[in-house]
Amino acid sequence: MPMRKEILVAALAATATLVVAAAALRRWKRRKQWQLKQAHRILRKFARDCATPVPKLWQIADDLESDMRASIASDGTRGKATLKMLVSYADAFPNGDEEGFYYGVNLRGTNFLILCARLGGKNAPISDIHREEISIPSNVMNGNSEDLFDFIAAEVAKFVSAHPENENEPVKRTELGFTLSYPVDDAAATLGNVIKWDSFSADDTVGKNMVKNINRALNKHGVNLRVSAMVDDTVGNLAGGRYYCRDSVAAITLGMGTNAAYIESAQELAHLNGPSRTSREVGISMEWGNFRSPHLPITEFDACLDSESLNPGSQVFQKLVSGTYLGEIVRRVLVKMAQETLLFGDPVPPKLMTPYLLRSPDMAAMHQDTSEDREVVNEKLKEIFGITDSTPMAREIVAEVCDVVSERAARLAGAGIVGIVKKLGRIENKRNIVTVEGGLYEHYRVFRNYLNSSIWEMLGNELSDNVIVEHSHGGSGAGAVFLASSQKENFDF
Repeated sequence: MPMRKEILVAALAATATLVVAAAALRRWKRRKQWQLKQAHRILRKFARDCATPVPKLWQIADDLESDMRASIASDGTRGKATLKMLVSYADAFPNGDEEGFYYGVNLRGTNFLILCARLGGKNAPISDIHREEISIPSNVMNGNSEDLFDFIAAEVAKFVSAHPENENEPVKRTELGFTLSYPVDDAAATLGNVIKWDSFSADDTVGKNMVKNINRALNKHGVNLRVSAMVDDTVGNLAGGRYYCRDSVAAITLGMGTNAAYIESAQELAHLNGPSRTSREVGISMEWGNFRSPHLPITEFDACLDSESLNPGSQVFQKLVSGTYLGEIVRRVLVKMAQETLLFGDPVPPKLMTPYLLRSPDMAAMHQDTSEDREVVNEKLKEIFGITDSTPMAREIVAEVCDVVSERAARLAGAGIVGIVKKLGRIENKRNIVTVEGGLYEHYRVFRNYLNSSIWEMLGNELSDNVIVEHSHGGSGAGAVFLASSQKENFDF
């Protein structure tokens, strides 16, 4: 009898334990369901705020066109226009017949590329490409423009010696293409005045004749190459597009930064001050990163990012489109989800609170993860934020946030392309090729697809074939080589 009583007591205790465990499990499931529901609520609102339906895209394209016209008409004062529309006075653009071996330099923030390549004419592909990336020493970075150009010229001398046009023959005096990953104000043809040097303290560069300085440095180091003009690297990509096709009308940079350049009729710019123009066509660097429109889909996360940035109220379009900011927008959305829904557990992972920790390549990897249970997302969350126990549903939400951010960015870029072609009056009856350079377009497949589909949606079946988007030719920095091929020997010392 006592044995039966003990068994009964044990059975009741086990049952009670099971009941308690089952209740705890139900509470845990209800809590998880609530967390996911709240996370999806945040996601849905974010997606609504980021939405870019075709009518909105057309409003943005129309605003861009109006801003372009206002900036050109303002004779440099710009008024209410947000686009700088910097006129490039490079002598000409390639026409596809250029032949020969050319050298180029692409000056960036803390480094520069030196490259050479051969053009075969008749739109033949670029070949025999050699590139070398040179880091700029800190003492040069902290020096003046003379130090900078002297260092560049010395490195060019080494490169030319290592990569001559013909073995055992000196380099003939020829053009050196020079592009800058900074906006260049070419208001006076060969001055190439830099508006802002983001990475240099060489303030004396501004307002001085950069072309004269680099040519003097090249001459000092015995290099038989000369620069006739310095242009923005997006204008260099535009030159590359022109070499391959006369219908190339614009070039877009979509990487860590973003910009657009296009071919404008010189007649449209006749009222501007500056040197006489020998070409009927002029390249314009729009600096479209600073474009603003009341129709841009700006969310609470974008507003906070902007207010906490080093340049609040500036570069609005860039903060929505460029690779520097896309991962940061995703991170901010995930922070809100983590704080309000405990999506990644309690407490909020500390590393998730670190600004700009999520880079766009990692964002792209998570977004394009097609593995079961989003294993790539799981690995990236561990690697970047130290999140070791994410659930499959949480990973799915992360991928969806990446999708919303990338889709908005790509469609805004697509609207910008349509706005440029509309300004040129070429949408309805002419073929337009737009070359795109940069990692977002080249390596982020979903981003690229969203950009192309936005143009197709805006123009429809009848007109979408008139705007063709292509990847730029020759790779990073190659625009400097194409630019060199088309410049006249108009050197100044």
